Amino acid sequence: MTGTPAVTTRPAHDPATTPPAAPWTRLLADATDHCLAALLEVAGRDWSRPAHDLDWTCRQTLDHLALGLTGYTGLLISRPHDRYVTLFASLDPQAPVPDCLDGLRIAASLLTSTVRDTTPDARAHHPWGRSDAAGFAAMGITELTVHTYDITRALGLPWAPPDRLGTAVLDRLFPDAPSGHAPSDTLLWCTGRIPLPGLPRRADWQWDGTVR
Repeated sequence: MTGTPAVTTRPAHDPATTPPAAPWTRLLADATDHCLAALLEVAGRDWSRPAHDLDWTCRQTLDHLALGLTGYTGLLISRPHDRYVTLFASLDPQAPVPDCLDGLRIAASLLTSTVRDTTPDARAHHPWGRSDAAGFAAMGITELTVHTYDITRALGLPWAPPDRLGTAVLDRLFPDAPSGHAPSDTLLWCTGRIPLPGLPRRADWQWDGTVR
């Protein structure tokens, strides 16, 4: 999906509107499709450029995405109480970007399948809140969407997360997010990417993955 989404407003947080675990697999698959389509559109550009306002290049940001999605999968499988997993995944540094995007799809698919197969009562460690399968799906969507934004912005492609993804992630991970703004803009504000009217850009941020 390219272009700026139509502006819609987001109501105040209502936990009852948060999707249950099952729809999160569809949301994660949807995020994967949207983000990979945008990244494929810029695959032929200069990925050695810094990603937007990050210390990583666009190519390094892609590696971070693959590592993060695989790490969330490992956490849901091993379910450690107080540590991160020891499995790390990386993309072939010699592979062209389109091939690396195949690797990113594999990582996202592994997380999606694991979310689908994880029981609702399962919990696993994350530094930003011990979480369940829905929480790790929301984390995966956040990683995919905000880093796709970072890469596409650096490479000259206007893109923003679809509002339906923003709404779901905000309800699950950012319960104190401000209302009255487009969900995609609110998600980008919550993750320190942009300012909002009357709200300066955040210098520090984190989500809350705990189960509420």
